[in-house]
Amino acid sequence: MKLNHINLTVTDVNATREFLEKYFDVHARSSSDSFTIMADKNRFLLALMKGAQVNYPKGFHIGFEQESEEQVNKINQRLMEDGFKVKPPKRAHRWTFYVEAPGGFKVEVFH
Repeated sequence: MKLNHINLTVTDVNATREFLEKYFDVHARSSSDSFTIMADKNRFLLALMKGAQVNYPKGFHIGFEQESEEQVNKINQRLMEDGFKVKPPKRAHRWTFYVEAPGGFKVEVFH
């Protein structure tokens, strides 16, 4: 069995899509203001569906594994330069940090 896709309800489909494309190399296959299907190079599908309200549990997040700690640091720096509130990466279960994505959910970036 292979996990094929995840559907996330988000408050702003376009802002979420742009965020994921810019920082995480996930690209839209089809897109509208209310629904977008995105894919990565491994053909994993991420669907974004517009919702008026988003209430994910406190610990909910999606994760993007990076090839190196240096790549984690670079993404962290780019996010900070672009005005996102992120703490520096730290050694936890991995070299990691979290960022609140447009649309109402958290993203973990790790190596």
